[in-house]
Amino acid sequence: MTNKMGKGIGLVAGAVAALGLASSVQADEINLPSTLIWSAYPTGTTGYGQAVGIGNVLQNRYGVNLRVVPGRNDVSRMEPLRRGRANFVFGGSEAMSVQEGLRDFGVRGWGPQPIRVGLWNLSDACSFALQVHADSDMHTIEDIKGKRVPFVQGAAAPNAGFEYLMRYGNLTWDDVQVVEIGGYMGMVEAFIDNRLDVKWNSCDAAVLHRVANAPRGFRFIEFPHDNEEAVARVSEEAPWFVPHVATKAVGVDVGDGIEVFSSPYPLMTTLVTEPEDTVYGLVRAMHQHHDEYIDSAPGQEGWAMERQAIETSFVPFHDGAIRYFKEIGVWTEEAQRNHEQQVRRQQLLMEAWENYVADAPRDEQAFAEGWMEVRYNTLVENDMIPLSRRW
Repeated sequence: MTNKMGKGIGLVAGAVAALGLASSVQADEINLPSTLIWSAYPTGTTGYGQAVGIGNVLQNRYGVNLRVVPGRNDVSRMEPLRRGRANFVFGGSEAMSVQEGLRDFGVRGWGPQPIRVGLWNLSDACSFALQVHADSDMHTIEDIKGKRVPFVQGAAAPNAGFEYLMRYGNLTWDDVQVVEIGGYMGMVEAFIDNRLDVKWNSCDAAVLHRVANAPRGFRFIEFPHDNEEAVARVSEEAPWFVPHVATKAVGVDVGDGIEVFSSPYPLMTTLVTEPEDTVYGLVRAMHQHHDEYIDSAPGQEGWAMERQAIETSFVPFHDGAIRYFKEIGVWTEEAQRNHEQQVRRQQLLMEAWENYVADAPRDEQAFAEGWMEVRYNTLVENDMIPLSRRW
């Protein structure tokens, strides 16, 4: 894999009963519920396609019925998990947002959540990249100044991703024409219909075939990695967004690769309360049978064990995953130190949230702004990376 990631990427009690998953199947010491429910991005996306491919293996090997529930935005994917109606979220960097209580999750009724990672995918493609029309005069991120860019309602994580990449070129939302879009596929349609000049997607999203065959086609904007100051501006707010050379992409020939940023996608996340045996069994099954689903959808190579940045994850791993990592000898002292640090970060944020909401302003705007300050100060006072101060 031509990949510069290296080590850089490195609550519902009784959820089983709530899901009606009392019965389970057992094979080769792997215990899994007879039904698993994952929320994911909509049909046609990389994550959804990968989930279906993995589900076929779980069905054939263990008799597990995997239900993949598409969610059109970050909140709609996370809400079933929080309410005990899904075991896992097969999503993207909304996992970081929900851990941090950022953006759509920094509002009354949400706040920081105790999420955990099972596995994540670091593919030869990329998780998030910007595309422009192939016949346009835009080639760099600076060229999008004054252009029409999407702000997808309810898609806090991708909108934040767009913002992180604008930081590379010292741009903000004030430098572009923001077009509010109702959903992911609405953004794709708006780009094809020439109502947008820029859009985003993972490099291997199936929908890019359609965009490539549209009259104007598309090309990727590149982000040269030798511009260290620009790279640092991105990393400051999103340490999980790292320089990456994508050697696989849908719809265009990338030659020797394109210089972009990438982050784990999909992330298989759950709550700390998900039964340890379930997470252990799923992680073990996905590892042991990787060769059986690797060709079922683009990007499945990213689930390989050597691509799990165990020592540098920004979200703690679930105890079930850690149990398996220890079993196969990949869990290290550094991994344990990092895990404990990220667990402490979550605890500090959740405690800060509980203290804040007890006497928070009733006005929603004032509530959000107050939380931004409390969150930022809590992290700074504890010598932790604060990420975004405001959003």
